[in-house]
Amino acid sequence: MKTTTNLVTEAWQLLERSIVYYGDRPVGTVAACDPSVEALNYDQCFVRDFVSSALVFLTHGRPEIVRNFLVETLALQSGEKQMDYFYAGRGLMPASFKVVTAEGKQYLVADFGEHAIGRVTPVDSCLWWIILLRAYVKATGDLDLAHQPEFQQGILWILKLCMADRFDMYPTMLVPDGAFMIDRRMGVDGHPLEIQTLFYAALMSARELLAPGPRNDIHIQVINQRLSILNYHMRQYYWLDARRLNTIYRYHGEEFGEGAVNKFNIYPDSIPEWTFDWMPDEGGYLAGNLGPARLDFRFFALGNLMAVVSSLTNAEESRQVMNLIEQRWDDLVGQMPMKICYPAVVDQEWKILTGCDPKNVPWSYHNGGSWPMLLWLMAAACQKTGRTDLCRRAMAIAERRLSEDEWPEYYDGKAGRYVGKASRKYQTWTIAGYLLAQDFLDNPSHLDLICFDEDPQFFDWMYRLQEF
Repeated sequence: MKTTTNLVTEAWQLLERSIVYYGDRPVGTVAACDPSVEALNYDQCFVRDFVSSALVFLTHGRPEIVRNFLVETLALQSGEKQMDYFYAGRGLMPASFKVVTAEGKQYLVADFGEHAIGRVTPVDSCLWWIILLRAYVKATGDLDLAHQPEFQQGILWILKLCMADRFDMYPTMLVPDGAFMIDRRMGVDGHPLEIQTLFYAALMSARELLAPGPRNDIHIQVINQRLSILNYHMRQYYWLDARRLNTIYRYHGEEFGEGAVNKFNIYPDSIPEWTFDWMPDEGGYLAGNLGPARLDFRFFALGNLMAVVSSLTNAEESRQVMNLIEQRWDDLVGQMPMKICYPAVVDQEWKILTGCDPKNVPWSYHNGGSWPMLLWLMAAACQKTGRTDLCRRAMAIAERRLSEDEWPEYYDGKAGRYVGKASRKYQTWTIAGYLLAQDFLDNPSHLDLICFDEDPQFFDWMYRLQEF
């Protein structure tokens, strides 16, 4: 097995090889550099994929590529994109872009989902973009970039797109199935956890980035109000632990009026059998989704880790999330960190929920597959909660295999023993995720780029109002 130093050196060489140039300027990284298979769209720069690469560049004093990326994707935001004569909402960021050459000139061509498998529009791209812009400002002190008129307009367009008035009355963000990292049908439509945690972090970022002035002061007031009720809603209704599970187990249905305890009409019989034994006495997590008569009890890693990083969960809840990961280590980490969701859906449920998607067979890809790119979020959450022992343990597991397996996209199997059946080699966010995790372990001060401090006083008034 290679030493950590050798792995870091190899990863840096591969990351350098993935850089995309527009003219003579670096503007991003390709999704994967796997010469053994057809590129498809893996030769493009994906907004969500680039975040881990961008953070690595920022922590190593190379902000130019991140600045160029932010500028160019902002320019793509304003372009009118359509599918079958229907236009995307203003403010939407592309899922990906690539550099093409025609008649001796270079152009950036964006994909807003109109070419993607399933024609899925990316909801998370604009959220990650704001989060990354804030990280760039934190790393460089270049607040002038964020205060440029076009950047301020871009932020406001995203806010209007995400906070538009609609029939839905929840403070969470309503999205279609497969509109984020889980970009295939997996029963995560409506109000999936990952989008709500990214939405929360994006709102926190926007609050810091908006320039002072009468116009923006109004937007900041709206953001503050949304943040407070979103925080309350997520922690009150999405949180699961042994005590909460027992409460749901004893719910009465068909309750009406303001005094209802079972506000979403969750039926106890809908609790999956696996949940009772799997929930530890000391530990908890945020459920995967919530809606009328529906509570998704699956554990989704990115949403829970991001909730810890963004302080959507408070200190005690964050500690409980890390306890759960420790208590259910074999299920969530196994032989390759870590499961994107647990458990997998199987048999008839798999057929109905995924539409018989052959890539999302049980314990593969988004259906219980293991994704090493999640290492960086795990490292950030572990460092923030003082549980670096868990991250070092996970890193040791990953280091035994990542290089030997040629840095794959994901792993298959209940324990993550096998390289994913359709996994690409030399996946850039696997490479960057490892480097960033190592960096967060070695340099805790770099957490400031992605983490947010908890502000109990800010949210206290909303909890008191709800109790009243």
